[in-house]
Amino acid sequence: MLKHWPPLSTLRGFEAAARLGSFHKAAAELNLTQSAISQQIRSLEAYLEQPLFFRSGRSVSLTDAGHDLLSTTQALLQQLAVGIRRLGQYQKPNQLVLNTTPAFARHWLLPRMGDFRRRHPEVDLWIYSTDEVPDMTTQTIDIAVRDDISSQAECSFKVLHADRLYPACHPSVLALPREQRATLHGEREMDWSHWAVEAGVDVGQQDQGLNFSDPGLLLDAACAGLGIALVSELLSCQARASGLLQPLVEQTIRGPNWALLTHRDSENSARSFSEWLLSNLEATSP
Repeated sequence: MLKHWPPLSTLRGFEAAARLGSFHKAAAELNLTQSAISQQIRSLEAYLEQPLFFRSGRSVSLTDAGHDLLSTTQALLQQLAVGIRRLGQYQKPNQLVLNTTPAFARHWLLPRMGDFRRRHPEVDLWIYSTDEVPDMTTQTIDIAVRDDISSQAECSFKVLHADRLYPACHPSVLALPREQRATLHGEREMDWSHWAVEAGVDVGQQDQGLNFSDPGLLLDAACAGLGIALVSELLSCQARASGLLQPLVEQTIRGPNWALLTHRDSENSARSFSEWLLSNLEATSP
């Protein structure tokens, strides 16, 4: 594709001249001579095989083709400038890139982020939430907190918390007769089949209902009163404390294990976050 592009310098000269309506002003803005700008424009016109400007003494105006090219060039140069400026985020000295699941980021981490910022304002935390398990050897990730991750090369691995699951719903749903309560279905451990096998308790769950691949969205739906759901103790602790969620029974079953994966090159920079994370998990775990 790039073989069809004119030199970038000619596009910069063209954009400045078109915007300012003058080769002289464009040259001053770009710290070039007027003859250099004129040469760039002639080169661009020769490349495109059509005129872009009407010349009249020192003033210039765009042809129809010039107007068309100007909008494209300005959008291109702006996007390029934004992309280059964005690269500065990779040079921040105290940056820590954290990968986690959207559910953990939304329901556990975000409500406690203010406390971390107050304790460690020097850490420039970048929260990178994904449904897919990251490859720590090829991706720019310092630390990962997930319930679907195992050990990887060049990383230290630590199990943080053994989660428990329980059936729950909004108080308004709990007030309904059992047969009127809709059932919300999750995936993996949050599928009702796990509850049926491990707990063996009928709480009114039905085979049909809304289905969710995201456990965080499943929890949101339960808190919104859409039905009963099998939810994580760890992720639901704040909703339960706020009165948005009530258990159907006190029994719980095994859930996923939350683990911490730290790249060996980031162990020092990740220490403050790791220590804060462990402390808060111990304090908030049911």
